[in-house]
Amino acid sequence: MLRSKSHLKKDDKVKVVAGKDKGKIGKVLRIDRKKERVVVENINMVKRHTRPSGQSRQGGIVEGEAAIHWSNVMLMCNKCLAPVRIKMQRLEDGKKKRICRKCSEIIDN
Repeated sequence: MLRSKSHLKKDDKVKVVAGKDKGKIGKVLRIDRKKERVVVENINMVKRHTRPSGQSRQGGIVEGEAAIHWSNVMLMCNKCLAPVRIKMQRLEDGKKKRICRKCSEIIDN
């Protein structure tokens, strides 16, 4: 099965456009390209009940982020401060960069 390539990278600022956390903004912590999912800071918080083990002496309820599908988030442009679609453009030096479709600003650092 052919997988689509993600338009996201780690530490990107994204806005959730669908689901229970719609409208929230966070930073991408992890990307799972095989499952097409991303983990975003303080988005899709879940509680896990853990038992005491060798690593963690104390059991209890641990709260953390769960992955969401990357089609439910949009990249935020730093200049227009809005969720945008991107286009890829090859610069004069031969490097490919992500470009904002609204304001034509380079998103990559």
